[in-house]
Amino acid sequence: MSKEVNAVGQSYQTLSRNGFDATLHSFGEVNKGFQVLAAEVADYSKRVFDDGMRAWEQLLGVKSFDQAIRIQSEYAKTAYDKHIAELSKLSEMYAGMARSAYRPVEKAMASKVA
Repeated sequence: MSKEVNAVGQSYQTLSRNGFDATLHSFGEVNKGFQVLAAEVADYSKRVFDDGMRAWEQLLGVKSFDQAIRIQSEYAKTAYDKHIAELSKLSEMYAGMARSAYRPVEKAMASKVA
């Protein structure tokens, strides 16, 4: 009976250690993912600001109302297209981060079954 209890205790310790390690790796992946996402959002914000400043500079030099409307329309269309593309990119990045964060847990679960 003592050997059985000892074996169960060791199995429990191994499973606990593997679960803890998987959780730490998972949190590490999430941390890396958020760092990459933060860098991407900061870069996107800079690009949006620069685009807005270029449009503003163009508007300062207009000679007619029609020219101002054309510049504003082009800026709005470009800004919208870039924003939609960035949202798509961020969605893919979030999904990739979730997959990367789940991978260590998935491996730990597979080793428990095996």
